[in-house]
Parts: sequence; structure tokens; C-alpha cells
Amino acid sequence: MRIYESRVGRMIFARLSEDEDLLEGITLRAKQAQIATGFFSLIGALKKARLGFYHKQEYRATEISEPTEIASCVGNISLKEEELTVHAHISISKLEGETFGGHLLSGCVVSANAELVMVEATDLRLQRILDEETNLHLWPI
Repeated sequence: MRIYESRVGRMIFARLSEDEDLLEGITLRAKQAQIATGFFSLIGALKKARLGFYHKQEYRATEISEPTEIASCVGNISLKEEELTVHAHISISKLEGETFGGHLLSGCVVSANAELVMVEATDLRLQRILDEETNLHLWPI
């Protein structure tokens, strides 16, 4: 097993606006900040959500078409075929407290606001590689 080490660089604070796609917004902010490898945390609210559950080499999507709070959204930033990619999981809750979680997929629409904090790894460029057994792009660790 390989372990990679890096120093912590900048912390970037950004806001995503109403009607932005959450995954696209995170990716755009990471590109703007020129973060090739790092991690992030995000809180906020959604108008609708689209979460994935990995099963038998594919993601099964669940869609929630009502307002939710983002209880937690954490993930990492790395490269896939030299293109910046975001991998994140999200937990959301409805008004009554019913909670859902899973892989963050495109189709999550920001409500009033989402607050993003990104931390860069200054001296590391993690490159994801397709693992044919799982059909996932994984870190070579």
C-alpha cells in the first residue's frame, strides 16, 4: 500500500449562488483557484437533490425534488486523465428531519446559498486511474 504526503497550502472560501449546480460549482471554484489536489467541506441548502449509491459497478441515482438542508458535504479534488475532478459525499435533511446521503451527483440545485471551504495540497498531484474491477477511477494507492 502506498501513502502520499503533502503540505497544506491555501484555504479558499467561496460561495455558490442560487440555481447553480452544486457539483459544477465546486468544480468551477477549484479550477478558478487552480487546486489540482485537495479537499473541501460545504454547507448550505438545495432546491432539489440528486444522490448516488454505488452498486454493481454503477451509481444508482435518487432524486429529491423539494428543499433540503445540506447537513454535510465533504470531498476531495484530484485529477482524472489530467482533468480536475471532484469526488464528494453529501448528507441532506428535509424539513421534518428525514435524512438522506450518498455520492454527490450533478443535478443538485443550490437554493439560497452554499458555503465552500477548500484546502489545497501544495506539492501533490493525485491522478485517478480506471480500476477495471470496480469500474471506478481510483487513486493509485
